[in-house]
Amino acid sequence: MAIEITPLTEADIPGAIDTIQQAFADDPYNRWIFNDRTRFSLARNRVSLSIRCRWGIRNALFYVAKDPLSPTPSKVLGTALWLPPRPLDAPQTWDSYFQSWLLYIRQVGMNLYHGRGGLNVKRYYNWKRQQAVLQKELWTDPRGYYFCNIVTVLPEAQGKGVGKLLFREITARADREGMRCYLESSKEEPNIKIYERMGFQFCKELECDDDGVVCKLFAMIREPQTSKDKSISDS
Repeated sequence: MAIEITPLTEADIPGAIDTIQQAFADDPYNRWIFNDRTRFSLARNRVSLSIRCRWGIRNALFYVAKDPLSPTPSKVLGTALWLPPRPLDAPQTWDSYFQSWLLYIRQVGMNLYHGRGGLNVKRYYNWKRQQAVLQKELWTDPRGYYFCNIVTVLPEAQGKGVGKLLFREITARADREGMRCYLESSKEEPNIKIYERMGFQFCKELECDDDGVVCKLFAMIREPQTSKDKSISDS
């Protein structure tokens, strides 16, 4: 495979959503936040992800992986959604404020038209509160962190280095800038060992408890690496 990593475009959005929906079908966090599977709507979820992807094209670091030498060169094999670092004391710009409100308005419109699609709102805000507390504790670098929100690879393309290349697109940039990266994994095994090979280190477990029904997330941070560090982690 001759994998090529490129920024997400409008034409890539349907394929990117396919990779996300397939990867998260059995994800523990997804199952916890959408616990009533009889009400879960893939169609509504697709609209939600489309809104997020369009926002990300302008405001974040969203990438896709393709094989230009394959019979289907435009097929999205993997997707990475990263948020850029934001200094902790930096005021929000007017453009960022406007884009955030635009995202919010589109999401509200989606909920009015499509409903919640089985989303457990109580659990969602429980997670957001816990996440905010955790990040306040762990995010000690005033310059901010590259936040890995999602990295997914189609089952047919797994084990071929696609995910590694999607990570490297940002981790290499973070290394050049001397910046840290951050992620929250919803699976302890095998994810933590995979991320450790990319330079991430486990920091703390986040436990979201809804009347005894618990979802665990595993926070990891990656320090900027030198060429020597990379040769050790790749070995």
